[in-house]
Amino acid sequence: MFGGNMQGMMKKVQKMQKEMKKLQEDLKKRTVEATVGGGVLTIVMNGEKNVESVHIDPSIIDPEDAEMLEDLMVAAVNEANKKVDDMMAQEMSKITGGMHLPGMF
Repeated sequence: MFGGNMQGMMKKVQKMQKEMKKLQEDLKKRTVEATVGGGVLTIVMNGEKNVESVHIDPSIIDPEDAEMLEDLMVAAVNEANKKVDDMMAQEMSKITGGMHLPGMF
């Protein structure tokens, strides 16, 4: 009774797994950009959450105020991480049809 439905469901699950694996590989190559401080600090991060580049406007480099630059770096990295998470969630929802699957990404 359930054989046909179960087999069909298993094929769908296998297809979804293939699509997710392909998506994971694709997302590794994509990048996001986070800019903070009104544009004085920009970080580019890839889908594996590795920082690829940092741009700091020289006008904010003040040896007497390293703490401000440190705070901007933290804010930029956190914002880039959030953007990668959002990008992954958006792409995953295309595959899963909006279903939330625990443990994915």
